[in-house]
Amino acid sequence: MIKRFDTGPRMSEMTVHRGVAYLAGQVADDASEDISGQTRQVLAQIDALLTQAGSDKSQLLRAQIFLVDLADFAAMNAVWETWVVPGHTPARATVQAALARPEWKIEIVVTAATPA
Repeated sequence: MIKRFDTGPRMSEMTVHRGVAYLAGQVADDASEDISGQTRQVLAQIDALLTQAGSDKSQLLRAQIFLVDLADFAAMNAVWETWVVPGHTPARATVQAALARPEWKIEIVVTAATPA
């Protein structure tokens, strides 16, 4: 069975199937913040979605991070490294990308294990 969360006409914020949660790309609600603030917002959204799936950040399998400006890499990593669970870091890729709105500095997509 597939469970869908926050489903809209274009996408769901998360789908869960066979013990895996697939999150849509998460972006900041308040795009006026700098990269650190936007990163914190995105990670809080990920925490909230994982909680809905009965999971948490210690269960991350994979993360894909999209940065508009690679000059923000160090500042983003400083926030990321305080958020991830030591010893439970996911496989990860970070790439430079143009995002759908110019005010967004970061978008993160994660996949996580959930209770079966």
